[in-house]
Amino acid sequence: MGRGSAPKRVQADDPRAGAAAVKPANAKMQVSALRSGTVIDHLGPRTAFKALKILGVAADATVLIGVNLDSGKLGKKDILKIEGRELTDDEMNKVALLSPQATFSIIRDFTVVKKFRPTLPATVEGLIRCVNPACVTQDPRVTGRFLVVGKEPLKLRCYFCERSLRENEIEFL
Repeated sequence: MGRGSAPKRVQADDPRAGAAAVKPANAKMQVSALRSGTVIDHLGPRTAFKALKILGVAADATVLIGVNLDSGKLGKKDILKIEGRELTDDEMNKVALLSPQATFSIIRDFTVVKKFRPTLPATVEGLIRCVNPACVTQDPRVTGRFLVVGKEPLKLRCYFCERSLRENEIEFL
């Protein structure tokens, strides 16, 4: 920039714009609506990618992932929009174990036909494995079974060896 010349104006979407281009706090992001599929909202922060992994979402699936978004309820949250797929009860239970405060919306023809927050069952069977190497469930022929001891924070107890598991120790099948 030469002496006496005016500075160039930078568009807000230009990475060089810096703090001057920050949108006001009341600005909303617009994301395209789903024609059909499932929206998982209020996932705990940093859990969206774990949820995709435990759901086995294909690499070529159409998915919108929002991470570390502001939330009035949680402070921070993640969100997933999965096009063309309605989750099964087992899949929703897995996500509920990962993030008990998650809400699910089933979308058909751009309309929410069902919105709910699943309740954790008293017993979880066949969804996770016990981390105790001496537990009988290490044998693949034995189905793991866990009692839900606490919901917030999540705490499970193995039916067979009585080992307690916390959220960060859960290993999904």
